[in-house]
Amino acid sequence: MQRLNAWLRRHPMVVDSAWAAIVLFLGLLPSDAGEVGWHGGVQFAVAIILPLLMVFRRRLPDLTVAAAVVVGLTQVALNVDPGGSSIAYLVFAYTGAAFGSTWISRLALAAGLSAGPLVFWEQKLLKSQYHPETGTTTFHSYGIGETLLIMGLMTSPFILCWAWGRLTRVRRAYLVELEDRAARLERERDAQAKVAVAAERARIARELHDVVAHNVSVMIVQADGAAYVLDNSPQQAKEALSTIASTGRQALVEMRRLLGVLRTADTVEEYVPQPGVEELPELLDQVRTAGLQVDFATSGDPRELPRGVELTVYRIVQEALTNVRKHGGPDVHARVAVDFGERELAVLIEDDGRGSTDEQLASGGTDGQGHGLIGMRERVGMVSGSLDVGPRPGGGFRIRAVLPLKAAH
Repeated sequence: MQRLNAWLRRHPMVVDSAWAAIVLFLGLLPSDAGEVGWHGGVQFAVAIILPLLMVFRRRLPDLTVAAAVVVGLTQVALNVDPGGSSIAYLVFAYTGAAFGSTWISRLALAAGLSAGPLVFWEQKLLKSQYHPETGTTTFHSYGIGETLLIMGLMTSPFILCWAWGRLTRVRRAYLVELEDRAARLERERDAQAKVAVAAERARIARELHDVVAHNVSVMIVQADGAAYVLDNSPQQAKEALSTIASTGRQALVEMRRLLGVLRTADTVEEYVPQPGVEELPELLDQVRTAGLQVDFATSGDPRELPRGVELTVYRIVQEALTNVRKHGGPDVHARVAVDFGERELAVLIEDDGRGSTDEQLASGGTDGQGHGLIGMRERVGMVSGSLDVGPRPGGGFRIRAVLPLKAAH
């Protein structure tokens, strides 16, 4: 049954044709007071035209309603008695309000309001009697109240059909609006999901870059050193290999943590927490083991920081020291300073090496690929901080980040 209803909604002309066949049958039924002569011909033409218009009423609502109004006025003007096909005028009153344009809807309403008085006058003419001996015509007499009542009863079906069509039009427009709103909300949801996915991918990319760039560079330095001293100092080579193993394990732990964000929320807790300021000494020991001299100092009142600030500080120091090893040259010395202020946290990383070239700065990062400084700026921007990067007076390179400890107003 549902398939049949769906099919009929997709093919409205089939339904209209069925109703038109019924109206055609009613219009062609013989009546007791059947018209003769040319009046009968007009009545027969009306019985054919109205059902034909009904077939196309939803495909051509303006044309069919206007044509039906013309046929009705012609029928009244020619004083042709309305037959069974006149029920089609109610259908066109509904059609004009439900499917027609604004002016057709108004035309259908005006025609419906005029239908009662016009039909009343036509019936009054049909019931008149002509007296040839006196040359006068006698009309049936109605009182004012009776006249208004008859006109109202004749007009009411047209007004009710027009109101029903108007209600159908409003309901259809409301359903279309709901569908448009649902489609718009779905598009907005998809767009927000894409933005969220892009942001998460960018965050994971930053994390992967920081982890891989730092740990792999340490492993490369230790591997080169182990190969250099393998023959002359096996003990130092063994220590270098041990450092490579521990660094690889740390990188593996970091990779597992990053992969954890791609799993369900229940499995994220299985991985280690994100590094913060407290893990900086371990990071610096690892860097010193790789051969870079680093001094570390803190000032102010150390305290617990928001996790976003903690991770930002750690990643900035990690990336900066990685760049020092890459671009600082031999015998470079670096210094890391963390200042706990009342409302902000300042991180300073500077070195006395060769610094970075103008091309590296122009590319957006000291790693030569444009990822290092871009990642730093994105991290600092996420916590509403500021980043100052550039050559250090007297030689070397300097990175200073200021991170607010309270939400910006």
